[in-house]
Amino acid sequence: MASRLLNRLAASSRLSSASVRLYATSPSPAPAARRTYPLKTSAAKASSTVGRGNPSIVETLPSTAGEVDVPPEAYGVPAETVPSSSALRSSAPPVESQNSGPPAEFTDSAAIGGSPRDPTHPDWSRSYFGLSTQPFPKEVSDVLMTPVDPLDVEIKPDGLIYLPEIKYRRVLNRAFGPGGWGLAPRSETNVGPRVVSREYALVCLGRLVGIARGEQEYFDPNGIPTATEACKSNALMRCCKDLGIASELWDPRFIREFKAKYCVEIFAEDTRTKKKKKLWRRKDQPPFDYPYKE
Repeated sequence: MASRLLNRLAASSRLSSASVRLYATSPSPAPAARRTYPLKTSAAKASSTVGRGNPSIVETLPSTAGEVDVPPEAYGVPAETVPSSSALRSSAPPVESQNSGPPAEFTDSAAIGGSPRDPTHPDWSRSYFGLSTQPFPKEVSDVLMTPVDPLDVEIKPDGLIYLPEIKYRRVLNRAFGPGGWGLAPRSETNVGPRVVSREYALVCLGRLVGIARGEQEYFDPNGIPTATEACKSNALMRCCKDLGIASELWDPRFIREFKAKYCVEIFAEDTRTKKKKKLWRRKDQPPFDYPYKE
């Protein structure tokens, strides 16, 4: 029995020494950081006196009145050379109503739609100045409304009659003189997959007389510049309708009589495909050659 007790004591002493060594070698955990809380402060006591408020709070915004009233002599400038805004407002002419009195002069920018860079002249990209204000003189109207000469009228192979655009320009030059008329673009050039179009305004003697959109087909990107110029000529012809130039070309009775008297419809053969097709031409023009042959 005594030996068993001695053995148990020895075993327990070994276990206690091992646990002491384990606690000695294991690191001790770091102490947790203490959280700090802001100190509570009591709000300032509100004042019961109306308009007093809290004296530590600025209740009014700073004013720049003191900066505006700096005398001009402080900058070395005489007082009489500094204009007053009240004087500028009083010297401006009153704006008259556009609906009363005669047409506005070029000095009235609001009435003519003047450009911000040059308010004394109309901005023809958006202005309608002079439209239907008064008719042109009789001598100008006689030139514009002269009956069209049948020898000047051409016909396309599909039967559409037209007046070459150079004829319109000659009529305008006779009526208003070279430099007395012009075309002003009113939009950007619209280039579609096959058609170029742009809006133009016809201005004669400083007055707007017509607005039209010209168009022209093209089949190759390299032909866009040529189509753009043809688009301008097409817009010119459409604007001239408002002036009565070659108005017979839009008269169905004149079209029928002109084609019956001056044109002929014939069968022509396409030399490339050997197919026949009806085509129109003037009687005084030579027969078709290539690619169609009569």
